[in-house]
Amino acid sequence: MASISEMFKVSPFEPLRHHMTAVKNCVALVWPMFDAVRDQDDEKLQELCRKVFKAEHQADEIKNEIRQNIPKRFFLPVYRGDLLGYVKLQDDMADAAEDVAVLLTLKKLTMHQTLVDPIFEYIAKVKLVCEHTYEISDYLPTLIDGDMTGPEADHAVQMVARVEKDEWEADRLQYTLSQKTYAVEDDMKATDIMLWSKVYGEVGQLANFAEKTGERLRRMLAS
Repeated sequence: MASISEMFKVSPFEPLRHHMTAVKNCVALVWPMFDAVRDQDDEKLQELCRKVFKAEHQADEIKNEIRQNIPKRFFLPVYRGDLLGYVKLQDDMADAAEDVAVLLTLKKLTMHQTLVDPIFEYIAKVKLVCEHTYEISDYLPTLIDGDMTGPEADHAVQMVARVEKDEWEADRLQYTLSQKTYAVEDDMKATDIMLWSKVYGEVGQLANFAEKTGERLRRMLAS
């Protein structure tokens, strides 16, 4: 594996793609945690939580290495501050994944029978937001080849718009899920309702940071 400084010599975006791979590995562990909660598989849940912590730390290390090695004295096709902001937003996705893991393991949670389908519909939508953001990251070399202008840039903007639409739909699903949760409050402990609400919110943050990552790319294209 090339060092971060060597990656910058190839492309200003190559280290960001490397970091996104680490973020993706972290976020991917979140979705099976909900399976474990549904199935009441505490051992699997704790195992996944430990893996999330480790993956988030690895993403942090890459982020810090990028910050230390990002060029200061030679030309970059994009503003240095935007690159730093972009990697920060990517890392925020890993941080949100870690926060979800923490919340899901604070106490033994159960899924009310009527909430199982809405919960999985919601996290599937957030997963889609993240996956479309990964596609944007994979598209960065094509942008560089096209000098970040022309049809390549137009396509990138369309990809960002798709992420924004997905994130808006995720927000609507979160609102509906919260309504359904409070509709069965007589069947649930107040502490469970409060904790589930925090879980929904942190999953939503994951989608928000994915959307903001795309927004930062659009800002780079417009500058």
